[in-house]
Amino acid sequence: MRRFNFTRPLLIIAVAILVRSLTTTVCLLLGASQETAGNIAFAAMVVAAIITFTKLNKSRNKR
Repeated sequence: MRRFNFTRPLLIIAVAILVRSLTTTVCLLLGASQETAGNIAFAAMVVAAIITFTKLNKSRNKR
């Protein structure tokens, strides 16, 4: 049985939160409303989490 790797989920969560905060800040600086910036940031967060997950799984499968 393989050991569970705690760093992978933490990395995915960290990337998602970082992308969400950066996207919200950029949208607010560009003049978007708070609600619109939150919606765009949520979409960017989901996309970043999916991309990070697929990249981590590709590197794991190559080992």
